[in-house]
Amino acid sequence: MNTLFERLYGHEAQAVYFAPGRVNLIGEHTDYNGGFVFPCAINFGTRLTIAPNQDRCLRFRSVNMEPVVELPIDQCFAPLPDRCWVNYPLGCIAQLATLAGGLPMGYDMLFEGNVPLGAGLSSSASIEVVTAYAFSCLLGKNLSLIEIAKVAQHSEHSFAGVQCGIMDQFVAANGRQDHALFLNCDTLEFMQVPIRLDGVAIVITNSHSPHRLDSGTYNERVRACQKAVECIRKEKEIEYLAQLSPEDFARVQHTLTDAELLRRARHVVSETQRTREAVQALQQGDLNTFGLLMNASHRSLRDDYEVTGVELDTLVEAAWQTAGVLGSRMTGGGFGGCTVSLVREDAIEAFKKQVSRVYTEKTGLTAEFYIARTSDGVHIVRNAN
Repeated sequence: MNTLFERLYGHEAQAVYFAPGRVNLIGEHTDYNGGFVFPCAINFGTRLTIAPNQDRCLRFRSVNMEPVVELPIDQCFAPLPDRCWVNYPLGCIAQLATLAGGLPMGYDMLFEGNVPLGAGLSSSASIEVVTAYAFSCLLGKNLSLIEIAKVAQHSEHSFAGVQCGIMDQFVAANGRQDHALFLNCDTLEFMQVPIRLDGVAIVITNSHSPHRLDSGTYNERVRACQKAVECIRKEKEIEYLAQLSPEDFARVQHTLTDAELLRRARHVVSETQRTREAVQALQQGDLNTFGLLMNASHRSLRDDYEVTGVELDTLVEAAWQTAGVLGSRMTGGGFGGCTVSLVREDAIEAFKKQVSRVYTEKTGLTAEFYIARTSDGVHIVRNAN
């Protein structure tokens, strides 16, 4: 990577940073509703190689994406047009530059990611978090990992235009190897839960049907949940849907006279409860119950939240019919992307064969499989100083 950096920029790198992607085991579309999520950081991620320059310019290059972008340092405070990929890191740089009273110099940057783009494994959060962390270090701000996650989320809101919750950025910053992160997205209280799978693997299946949160459909779900909260407030004061227990929801659901709002709210409330139960099951080593809760999560995302689609449903239903699969569901924002399955290790090859065959026959697409390994959160890989 340093050789490529030197060839592109003509000088050595100062430091290399890495931030992981994530897979969410359960707890989908609950993060922006103040609920619980249960993701783990994975070994796919984004590496940022960086060095200062004397030209007072910010130069952005990616091994994976176009275009190459160069900006004077005083023009880093506004997003670029046409949903340019540079907006993800640029929004983070703008915030750190503001905290530091401006950028003292320019920087040459090279991003390299092995998170499959459009797969719903949070490539965008990985880019944001690695940039926020790098500039926090380089500018001497030394933000906490929670503050890094907040900077990254704000970049996605203000520069990329996606009103996401904080889950993706939080786990990219705070993940821990061999653990999943049980996060309360309202209070940001979290617990690292050891993952003991005992002969079971976490298998990610890429539908190769691109997942795009910035298509507008994601933001529509956010607005629907906000409308549901407004309706429920006529009877019960809440800030987020996830503050409702299933019993609370049964008492106030009559305020949701719009059938679509009722379905959206029902998913959030039930998914928040499922996530609590799934964490308890994992702590008790009850992977069968965990798998059943994953299945129920997918059905809710399919029927109540309507964010799955033919490709993800086909992958999940094929998994459900395969021996050795404890549970399977879509993961990420939906509208394409990936599924996550718990598969007994001795059944992985049969799982791949069966799911591939069914998926290609029904959709004409080819699935791709990854065995997920857990990872630590953002960190420095190499510092020349």
